[in-house]
Amino acid sequence: MIKAIRGMRDILPPDTARWQWVESVAREVFDLYGYREIRLPLLERTELFARSIGTETDIVAKEMYTFPDRKGDSLTLRPEATASVLRAVLENRLDKGAGIKKLYTLGPMFRYERPQKGRFRQFYQINCEAYGGEAPELDVEVILLLLTILKRLLVGEMRLLINSLGCPDCQKKFKAALGLFLINREGLCEDCLRRRTTNPLRVLDCKSANCQSILQGAPVMRDYLCNDCAAHFARVQELLDRFNVTYEMQPKLVRGLDYYTRTAFEVVAVGLGAQDAVAGGGRYNGLSQELGGPELPAIGFAIGEDRLLEVLPQDLGQDHQPRVFVAALGEAARERAFVLVQDLRWKNLPAEMDFEGRSLKAQMTLADRLGATYAVILGDKELAAGVAQVRPMRNVARQPDGSAQGLEVEGGRLQIEQEQVPLEGLPDYLLQKFRV
Repeated sequence: MIKAIRGMRDILPPDTARWQWVESVAREVFDLYGYREIRLPLLERTELFARSIGTETDIVAKEMYTFPDRKGDSLTLRPEATASVLRAVLENRLDKGAGIKKLYTLGPMFRYERPQKGRFRQFYQINCEAYGGEAPELDVEVILLLLTILKRLLVGEMRLLINSLGCPDCQKKFKAALGLFLINREGLCEDCLRRRTTNPLRVLDCKSANCQSILQGAPVMRDYLCNDCAAHFARVQELLDRFNVTYEMQPKLVRGLDYYTRTAFEVVAVGLGAQDAVAGGGRYNGLSQELGGPELPAIGFAIGEDRLLEVLPQDLGQDHQPRVFVAALGEAARERAFVLVQDLRWKNLPAEMDFEGRSLKAQMTLADRLGATYAVILGDKELAAGVAQVRPMRNVARQPDGSAQGLEVEGGRLQIEQEQVPLEGLPDYLLQKFRV
């Protein structure tokens, strides 16, 4: 048997209903804040990610799915969305004109890393990107947008972590100080020994507990912020306070990408363990110029759907839409039932039927398993009289073996409470029942 690739998985019903619900809530909030959807290719030129994410990041150095195409060009399955969105913005001149350009995208990303709980090689993100504004008010609006999505999703206890990474000049001074601090430190992991000279910021992002203990007493970015960056971050905090947003200063928060500047933030969910971040983002004011575009200040975030769904209750977003099941006995009844089912669907009422000629008891058990609210029973006698039997399913309980309780057949007839309804008025009758 051929199985799915390690670290990649099938998302199956009924769990897909939870995913659809999460995405529908996100779309509603994005629309509320004036964002429009953009859909992107899964493959990009490798250079796009190497130049934007940074060659010293784990993503570029270890985790990208990169391969040559038939012409020898190096292509990469996208490991994140920000670079792809910005590439599309610049290529299609979406940055032109006044006002903030607000875009969002949903879809799979790919990173070759060790699969573990909540972490997959094909994973899914909800991404938000805003272009053309430097004001700290935009930073706070984006953070509020993110928190609104998470609150509407009923995410439990959350912590908002914030930091400022300053501008390139601030980072240059801070990297020099951090490099001096690290130069003689012993016990760093192999990656951090390399990073302390090539890109000291990446040491702060190391997940090794030993490296984190060595960083106690290391310089912090806020002490190296220029006046403009310090004022920008102070304004962000002032506005968060105004909206009564609880946040924590996290001086080691640098995110895992090299393009971040000024405001950086993460949302972690309490109770998820070490891999507790469900969303994060920040400013990336210089990325457009790094990719050959004009000066274009920007800010955004990504929500990790896989990890987010771990903290959401299992019953949220499940498909509780009312359904009608038409149980037909005999060829003529099945013919009429097939037309009836389509008519109900055209009236936006979900309906199902059996095509296999099962017994009435088997069909009623199937109706229960499908979660039907009403069963419509149609046989030769009903057809001759121009009626159908309508039975509410709310009192039908499922047995341990999966069968339906309270269904008894005597003399070929089902002995349960039900209502006789003329066939001609049946669709309207059912629609009225669901309105009530």
